Amino acid sequence: MGFTVAERLANLGARVILVTGPVALQLKNDNILRIDVVSATEMYTQCLNYFSKCNGAIMVAAVADFAPVVIDDQKIKRTSSNYFLELRPNPDIAASLGKIKRKDQVLVGFALETNDEEQNALAKLQKKNLDFIVLNSLRDSGSGFQHDTNRIKILDKIGTISIYDLKQKTEVAVDIVNKLIEIEDSISGVL
Repeated sequence: MGFTVAERLANLGARVILVTGPVALQLKNDNILRIDVVSATEMYTQCLNYFSKCNGAIMVAAVADFAPVVIDDQKIKRTSSNYFLELRPNPDIAASLGKIKRKDQVLVGFALETNDEEQNALAKLQKKNLDFIVLNSLRDSGSGFQHDTNRIKILDKIGTISIYDLKQKTEVAVDIVNKLIEIEDSISGVL
């Protein structure tokens, strides 16, 4: 979804910085600067590095909430006893950007939820200082990961909830970018 949104923005003339984890996807538009990272910490660092230079950010990546405390450089062999893995929280990239967001910037988040979906997405929207959030559900057949289609809801901070049918991700990207343009127009009208 992130690559599709980046391509849509670039096709409209935006210069886009795409910070991405390891994927085999390729970009078609030269207006996109691709920055490859491996870890959530690397993604956090790159996003903080570029955010102040941008009109905004769309936080599409499904970054893991936790990472192992110890990373072994060799395979951990099976034994007859239990193995315990200690996890630490990864940095919350969207929340960190929300704390430093300027009035002239737009910050968009994504929420993948499995229960109390709208309530959890609205809480995330408020907590992270987002302008709007794109809600995905794991319960929607043919939607999200490993599909070329997605079904979303867009919730904004003024209380509007827009519900979209299942469609190709390229069409979903149009819906997201149109909402982004609407929000940017309202912000520039206030400044």
